[in-house]
Amino acid sequence: MAHLSKQLNFVAYHPTLTATDQEMAENIQRLPGFRDFFPEDCAVRNYIFSKWREVSAIYGFHEYDGPILEPTELYKKKSGEEILTQLFHFEDRGERSVAMRPELTPTLARMAVARQRDYKKPLRWFGIGQFFRYEKPQKGRTREFYQLNSDILGEESKEADAEIIAFAIDIMLSLGFTKEDFIIRLSDRQAWLDFINSINLSESLHSNFLQIIDKLDRQSQNKTEEELAKLNISLESVTNFINSTKSNSHFSSIIDNLNARGLSEYVKIDLNVVRGLAYYTGTVFEVFDTKKNMRAVAGGGRYDKLCSVISDGATDLPACGFAMGDVVISDFIKTTKKANAQLLDHLATTDCSDAYVIIADEAKRPEAMKVVQRLRQNGYKTIYPLTKLKVGKQFNNAEHLKVRSAIVIGSEYPKVKVKDLLNRSEEEVEVDEIINLVEKIQKAPIEHPLIS
Repeated sequence: MAHLSKQLNFVAYHPTLTATDQEMAENIQRLPGFRDFFPEDCAVRNYIFSKWREVSAIYGFHEYDGPILEPTELYKKKSGEEILTQLFHFEDRGERSVAMRPELTPTLARMAVARQRDYKKPLRWFGIGQFFRYEKPQKGRTREFYQLNSDILGEESKEADAEIIAFAIDIMLSLGFTKEDFIIRLSDRQAWLDFINSINLSESLHSNFLQIIDKLDRQSQNKTEEELAKLNISLESVTNFINSTKSNSHFSSIIDNLNARGLSEYVKIDLNVVRGLAYYTGTVFEVFDTKKNMRAVAGGGRYDKLCSVISDGATDLPACGFAMGDVVISDFIKTTKKANAQLLDHLATTDCSDAYVIIADEAKRPEAMKVVQRLRQNGYKTIYPLTKLKVGKQFNNAEHLKVRSAIVIGSEYPKVKVKDLLNRSEEEVEVDEIINLVEKIQKAPIEHPLIS
């Protein structure tokens, strides 16, 4: 009987659905590896985006974007058939094999090849978008994520590599990190190719060897020795090469460039970094947490052959770039004291409204609407109660929303009270003086911390 009552109540509310439909709807959860972004999550995400865009603009990068859905062949051209296991791909109604983009670089190469004659070189482009990879969700890795991609195309010099690395450093500094928090580990695939050539390793085994080197820090010494032995290479020869100073000649111009900027202290030459992506051709680097609590925060390098691969040899554009995802950097910010304090300060001062118009006398609601509109037209984020509420409740709402100024519209209108809710001060002014007073309150220092 209780079940029947529940079903009747539901059908009365949703006459086109059954009780079973309702239960199913209530049980629908988001997919594994995907995220909901509630307002507080969007606020953090937007903060990160704002820093990405701010530094990109300072470096003279221009924003671009591409479609979320691309031909699957685009990704296969870049990464081979094995990429299919990491893609959300399917056949569309036009019987085309398509995939949700796992990254932006192939799209960048496609776009650059199509219109590279329309732009002066080098191209300095950045994009911020959402991407999808069908991988096992784990710490720092989801199946959907947002990512910053910044690239320089049409310039083959090491100066471009240094520019991208400096850009990565300034992104980290803008987010509140210090030299105690992160380090750029700098390597060069060409240095390893020199080593490979010195031992006459067959070209067909180059990729296998580089994959082993890329895992040096992540697997046991015995496992590494075993894998290298299959290629007739000793771990000792690899270790000696890593520790040798001969390879540093690959980095001298980059280090000199960064030193001139005062940024060389953020960089460490480390040949353990290879980055397993086959399309890198020279400089490679990764941003690491110095406490090693998480995987690489970001990374990039030189990929001079990608445009040629994508265009089947029609266009050859040297390129280097950098990418940073929102998942790892968000975690890193929240676990790093100074960076997290900067984030909280930003949220406390920008992710809130400037003014709350309190309607103390409902008869004055039309006058209150004029005040609301005037504040908004002057650029102040303003809220007011949509329905009649007790004055105390309105003040509670304003404080909950961390509003700075409360404007009380009551029977004394056109005189109004303006309260600084953070510094606990109050003034009574004519309505025409509201804008000036709100501006004054906005600029006044806060006498106590907003968030501890």
